[in-house]
Amino acid sequence: MTKQDNLPTFEEAFGDLKATVESLESGNLSLEDATKLFEKGMQLAKQCNEQLSKAELQVTHLQRSFGEQMAMIQSAETDLLGDEEEEE
Repeated sequence: MTKQDNLPTFEEAFGDLKATVESLESGNLSLEDATKLFEKGMQLAKQCNEQLSKAELQVTHLQRSFGEQMAMIQSAETDLLGDEEEEE
């Protein structure tokens, strides 16, 4: 994905989220630092989820459009075959 509204790409946000989780799992943080890092992680997780949802909607739309195009082609082919049979 491209950057929009100064947000990091999905890959950047996911990498930051992974690093955040690793830092939290290390257990070497004060409660205050861990809380701040947890909040940052939640924001990154939300951002990643939103970007994934947007991509899923785009894929679904493309699949639907492709299905509609294929149905139109099949219908046109059926009409052409029907016309040829009537001529015979």
